[in-house]
Amino acid sequence: MRKKIVAGNWKCNTTLQEGVALAKEVNSIVKTSDVQVILGTPFIHLTEVVKLVDNKAIAVAAQNCAAEPKGAFTGEVSAAMVKSTGAQYVILGHSERRGYYGETSEILNKKLALALENGLTPIYCCGEALDVREAGKQNEFVINQLEETIFKLSADDFKKLVIAYEPIWAIGTGKTATSDQAEDMLKTIREAIAAKYGKAIADETSILYGGSCNAKNAKELFAKPNIDGGLIGGASLKAEDFNTIVMSF
Repeated sequence: MRKKIVAGNWKCNTTLQEGVALAKEVNSIVKTSDVQVILGTPFIHLTEVVKLVDNKAIAVAAQNCAAEPKGAFTGEVSAAMVKSTGAQYVILGHSERRGYYGETSEILNKKLALALENGLTPIYCCGEALDVREAGKQNEFVINQLEETIFKLSADDFKKLVIAYEPIWAIGTGKTATSDQAEDMLKTIREAIAAKYGKAIADETSILYGGSCNAKNAKELFAKPNIDGGLIGGASLKAEDFNTIVMSF
């Protein structure tokens, strides 16, 4: 049975002190045995947050890692560095990384390889912009993203990752894909996985929805058969809202 996951992506928010306080609050109120809770914090928070959360209930993720293993790459944080903090996950391919920093499939393939080599679980993001959705080409676009990156992995490596579908037009805009739109895309992704790696692997792959999922709509979204949880942005910065989402299954 595939894992239910609620992962917070704090993005570029909270000072170290604010982040530690938020993690402590989340740790004190999130009580679940059947949902994997993940806190995706800024790099500077990782070591402190790893130490203070109950690692039986809450895991920690970096929001990115470098495409090189080490060297003269000022300002970069390698997958090995992330792993050394005790973090278990890394978010890769987020639309903001693709859009603002020009991350290509070639770059993401390097990051995926390094994350897996260092024992990190990638949370791989995919999704389309509004113009692609309006043209009715969203399925073709997203499957192409998968084919250029994670579908190049061996079956053994593919089984180690989590997928997050994030319609770019529904991130930070207040818009949310309807539960049917989200379900249709996740079903399409799962069918593509089955065609590539077989039904057994497709049935075990956790696929999250990541477009303005919040305390009000999480229950409806999570009720859909192919939605295994959420990659949560703004709502993850409020412990009570985040806990409500965790408890929405």
